[in-house]
Amino acid sequence: MAEPTPGANAGRITLGAWLAACLLAFTGLGGFLAEAIEGVDAAMIPKLLPGLAVVAVVVAVVATVQWARRLGGPAGDDEEPPGLGRRRFLAGSAALAGGAIGVGASVLGRLFGWMTVTGPNITVSAVQTDPNPRAEWEGARIQRYRRLGRTDARVSDIAMGTTQLFRNADPVSVMRAALDRGVSYVDTSPDYAGSKAERAIGEAIRGRREGLFLATKWCTTNGHVRQGSSAATYVESVEGSLQRLGTDHVDLVHVHPCDTVERLLDPNLHEAFDRLKEQGKVRFMGVSTHTPNLEEVANAALESDRFDVMMLAYHHGAWPQLADIVDRAHARDVGIVAMKTLKGAKHQGLAEMRPEADAYSQAAFKWVLANPSVSCLVVSFFEHQHVDEYLYASGAELTPADTAVLEKYDRLIAGKHCFQHCGACLDACPEGLAIHDVLRHRMYFEDYGDQKQAMQLYARLSPQANVCAACAAPCASACPHGVPIPERTAGAHELLTLG
Repeated sequence: MAEPTPGANAGRITLGAWLAACLLAFTGLGGFLAEAIEGVDAAMIPKLLPGLAVVAVVVAVVATVQWARRLGGPAGDDEEPPGLGRRRFLAGSAALAGGAIGVGASVLGRLFGWMTVTGPNITVSAVQTDPNPRAEWEGARIQRYRRLGRTDARVSDIAMGTTQLFRNADPVSVMRAALDRGVSYVDTSPDYAGSKAERAIGEAIRGRREGLFLATKWCTTNGHVRQGSSAATYVESVEGSLQRLGTDHVDLVHVHPCDTVERLLDPNLHEAFDRLKEQGKVRFMGVSTHTPNLEEVANAALESDRFDVMMLAYHHGAWPQLADIVDRAHARDVGIVAMKTLKGAKHQGLAEMRPEADAYSQAAFKWVLANPSVSCLVVSFFEHQHVDEYLYASGAELTPADTAVLEKYDRLIAGKHCFQHCGACLDACPEGLAIHDVLRHRMYFEDYGDQKQAMQLYARLSPQANVCAACAAPCASACPHGVPIPERTAGAHELLTLG
């Protein structure tokens, strides 16, 4: 039996090096980036695995170069056949390109949920300030307070978010105006504007802490406290918030934005909460999630019975099964805070429904608050106009006119997009096409007006929608929401293919 040639051995070593690099890229680099995207304080994320991933890639590159040099015999042999050097170069280049693609795909595979579920649906900008404010909005006040589940606190139905507070040169004046008009729930975090949001809140609430419901997060000023951190680290994060807010206690502290059950149920986190609650520094604990694993995290939170409040991305046009989670939480007396309530206004469909679009924010708020299982909604205030515009919806009933605006919007986008966290159609395709991704990328192209991103994302799919051309379309009835899949995939390949 012939012994393997040096080139064959080098090839096996090279293949093994790239496989190791891909594995470490998934667990190391991908894991690091996933935690960074989730908002974990970068200083708390271990650097060993990402470092090993980088080393593995370097080793794989060196091994590839050595393998390529051995092809066809030792490099520099005086009797090398013509063209051998060129073949070595091409083979080495192809191997390096393949390895790089594998490493890149491994990293992206770890981030798949963030790219396809959360990012596109959460980070898309929505109109937040009506360009044509109405006279009747002026002086609007909170008209209704609702019970926040088992906390038994009564909070304003429209609450103040502070993520964008510093878009205003005088954020304290905006906040004081909202408080003067009856806003009683304020949501913040140590890492909003690098702790400046909490400091501004502390200044705004000085002398008026009584009656306010303050919610913050388990965070440092640089990001969220990482799962597995010591109980002391969790305690320090809340004590830092208390100092910046100028108060001796916060009413609620969220695990935010939670994407794993392990982080949700971190025993050190719960030890810290129990310690802080006993000391009177925190009253209740909540979980905030708009992440790829929302359903799993929400269900685990409910089953644990450790969480008094859930803050969920809930808006007109949201994933339908989310309403079931909201109702089950309400049945367990868990307070529901709705966030991302204006994210329904992310399509170019609004441009087709003037003048009704001017009333969209009011209708969207009233739609959320029409659900009796919702305690309140949080929206970012950063302009004085927001105090008038947003509070005008407080206590207002959802009217037929509001419903007409929302239904017209629904008709404009009907059958064009997938719902988050669904995937009911995926088993219907015999070719293994990621139907939900094709439809989502087409939506980015046609409705978001982001043709470049749509085409770039589509280019990564394999297979692509051209496999639909000769298909009998067993997917036609697969969508539980009535999206006509064959109609939407038809022409998608031509529309989205980079020319």
